[in-house]
Amino acid sequence: MINLIRFIQKHHVLLLFLLLEIIALNMLFRSNAYHRSAAFTMNSTVSGVFYRMHKSITDYFYLQQTNEQLAQENAYLRQQLQHNPVLSEKDSMILTDTVFHYIPARVVSNNVHFRNNYIVLNKGYKSGIEKDMGIISPEGVAGIIIGVSKNYAIGMSMLHKFTAISVRFKNNGNLANLSWQGGDYRFGIIDHIPTHLVVNKGDTLITSGNSHLFPEGILVGTVENYITSDDGALNQARIRFATDFNRLRQVYVVDNKHRSELDSLLMNRVDE
Repeated sequence: MINLIRFIQKHHVLLLFLLLEIIALNMLFRSNAYHRSAAFTMNSTVSGVFYRMHKSITDYFYLQQTNEQLAQENAYLRQQLQHNPVLSEKDSMILTDTVFHYIPARVVSNNVHFRNNYIVLNKGYKSGIEKDMGIISPEGVAGIIIGVSKNYAIGMSMLHKFTAISVRFKNNGNLANLSWQGGDYRFGIIDHIPTHLVVNKGDTLITSGNSHLFPEGILVGTVENYITSDDGALNQARIRFATDFNRLRQVYVVDNKHRSELDSLLMNRVDE
């Protein structure tokens, strides 16, 4: 209290001036419509600036929650696309496969610079994730689940020497196997391409559907360049991955509801 009194005594002239200014401005705005309108406009502008700043700060802190909600919606839409009827080329009504379910997850850890790279996700068996499920990004194929705990899962990235998936050339339907030979994380390799097969730059590669990991038609990448062998034997193609592994953030784990049944059939065939 003593400090307050001393402050008022020291600055009493300035404080009196400010008080008189406030009274004068108040009288001016009350008595003149133009000045009252100008004051209202200024107040609205200042309030708008503060509200926008508050909204921007609030939105920033809710980005993670918003992204997770969008991922849930995208997973739902992917599921609905499988259930809804589509028209074939002959305009006959057919139903798409409905055995695949998508579980959204966020990437906790990811690397691209090693020979064998892994993806750690923030969901585990509590969310329905199991070993040997496929991982896809919003752009295309990303990897395969190899280990699961209660709240986390680890996947073998496409950027791994033991990852090889069955793909199909979209334009002609021919099958191939795609792998990563190391080096640049943006490119994979297809080996053993028959010499009679015509491959052009820009050709699209999709999942073949031959394995139970991924549904057919998921984008994998495009042909960057075609490599012919010197001895006229089988050729190669360098593939640009559709997924940018260096920016991997949100993914979907693919749950094939018929996987156990398919595995049983395959085991019986092996036993024979």
